[in-house]
Amino acid sequence: MSSRSYNMERVSPFFAPNRILLGKGVAGQVGQEVRMLGGKKVLIVTDPGVVKVGLTAAIEEGLKAEGIPWGIYADVVPEPPARIIDEAAKIAREGNYDTVIGIGGGSSLDVAKGVAMMATHTGKALDYVGQNMFKERGLTKILIPTTAGTGSEATGVCVVTDEEENTKKSYYSHLLLPESALLDPLLTVSMPPSVTADTGMDALSHAVESFVSVNRTPHSEILSLEAIRLIAESMAVACLKGSELWARYNMLLASNLAGMAFTSGGLGASHGLAYPLGTEYHIPHGKSNAIMLPHVMRFNRVACPEQFAKIAVAMGQPIEGLPLYDAAEMACEAVEQLIETIGLSSRLPDYGVPDTDIPRLVECALKQSRFFVPNPRNLGEKEIRSIYEMAF
Repeated sequence: MSSRSYNMERVSPFFAPNRILLGKGVAGQVGQEVRMLGGKKVLIVTDPGVVKVGLTAAIEEGLKAEGIPWGIYADVVPEPPARIIDEAAKIAREGNYDTVIGIGGGSSLDVAKGVAMMATHTGKALDYVGQNMFKERGLTKILIPTTAGTGSEATGVCVVTDEEENTKKSYYSHLLLPESALLDPLLTVSMPPSVTADTGMDALSHAVESFVSVNRTPHSEILSLEAIRLIAESMAVACLKGSELWARYNMLLASNLAGMAFTSGGLGASHGLAYPLGTEYHIPHGKSNAIMLPHVMRFNRVACPEQFAKIAVAMGQPIEGLPLYDAAEMACEAVEQLIETIGLSSRLPDYGVPDTDIPRLVECALKQSRFFVPNPRNLGEKEIRSIYEMAF
């Protein structure tokens, strides 16, 4: 199967954190990292669960060893409302903090990015929704994931909930990328199987969607395909035998690669159709993607079957001798099999969503039309309805 010819006339962007440290125990180096970046006072941004299981201990010990004072904001919640960013940014300003350390899952990391930016910007967090609305880099950002899914430590994206409109909104800016990201697989071992499965499916969605995106780049294709391979190899083990550190390491790396891939190459309709499941039914984001991903893949596969065949190979499927469209279908089947193996479902009724709510889902999904632009196939109301119907 021949490779796609890249258009040399097109400028292909690539975005990544300034510095990434990956390895067992690397979180303990955070104090040295703050010193290297010139930080003198740190605000740790996280959620109550991370504090409860003691994952901030290594961070606090690292700061203490370097004599760096810190405070902690631990009120981040899932699907974080924009007002949390405003609240924590006020604390950052009034406390004269110069560095923000985000530790936790995607919600904590996104809030940390937003806090670092809003601490040096006027107005409210929702004022900056959109593309490149921030004018300066904000406070120094160090991000430390405790889940392997969102890849938020590697993205120029911050997602918040607009409570008034009950919808998710995003900031997009390279200024949101952290100065440093610390990837320590030891911090992910305490994830229960359900969270491991949910966050892993988020990473797989990022990788698959960026790999088939019409805006994919040479860099994003390389990164996303390797992320798919790592996830196919490691996610079931991480879910079913979470103490296996090699699987945790691979999943953390895959999440990071997929984050960089979609920051450059974009996402697609799976995320657009998953978002309403979070805002309307409070289904966790990764689980929402698990529901929608195989159905969106099946919808998209006819538009770029070569890409889907490559996904099938990366996931270990035997496609030798198969017609191209059959090989592309193998990618969809491989994802469905993985979802089943890790104990999730891609059927909406299994999550208590009635088919009578399809019009409501379609209405909400149409508000996420930004995700349809890089999607391999165009979507309108009819197509969105058809995909949701497949999920029943």
